[in-house]
Amino acid sequence: LTGGVAHDFNNLLLAIQGNLEFLREEPLDDGIKPFVENALRGVDRAADLTRRLLAFSRRQPLAPRSVDVGQLVTEMDALLRRTLEAYVDLEIDVGDTPEIALIDPGQLENAILNLAINGRDAMPDGGHLTVRVRGVNRASLIDDDRAGAAPETTPYVCVEVEDDGIGMPDSVREHAFEPFFTTKQVGHGTGLGLAMVHGFVTQSGGFAEIDTERGTGTTIRLLLPTA
Repeated sequence: LTGGVAHDFNNLLLAIQGNLEFLREEPLDDGIKPFVENALRGVDRAADLTRRLLAFSRRQPLAPRSVDVGQLVTEMDALLRRTLEAYVDLEIDVGDTPEIALIDPGQLENAILNLAINGRDAMPDGGHLTVRVRGVNRASLIDDDRAGAAPETTPYVCVEVEDDGIGMPDSVREHAFEPFFTTKQVGHGTGLGLAMVHGFVTQSGGFAEIDTERGTGTTIRLLLPTA
């Protein structure tokens, strides 16, 4: 249902965006142009919402390829620092060994950025955010119920986004990956961030886990299939 609605909504957005772009090319009064630009920005935001819905429903078109995840995270350094507030101290820990995953790099960047923003929001008074990449196997980290029948020695590339913020109580952690679930005030997020991350990672053949405790911070762990 989610994927079907998202695809239909995309078709409607295409008609709206196309007509607005044609209108923008016409000679317009200076007072009219800002309204057209505002409408186009609204279309962009709606398109981003649609991408999140498709990712949650695991129907987002993916283009997986062999990716050095450590290199990808290192190249995100500048973007992450611009996104995080000055009071958040960012650490990137990728180690010396290349960790190659079979993943859509654009979607992985989007997922890491979402997790970093969530970590920033969990530290309103400042703190430390770490993005870590390492190789692991199922036996060392993955919850048995989520892992299903995967062999004990299945290797994964693990991406961890760790903050030392307020953490989550059990009542929040249990629902964190559900769509539209959010603890933010109205107008401050759709509640699709973690659901989108979970859908993308699962569609890619991996797993997403939350390790959190109230008052001590949160670690979101993405386990990605190795190439």
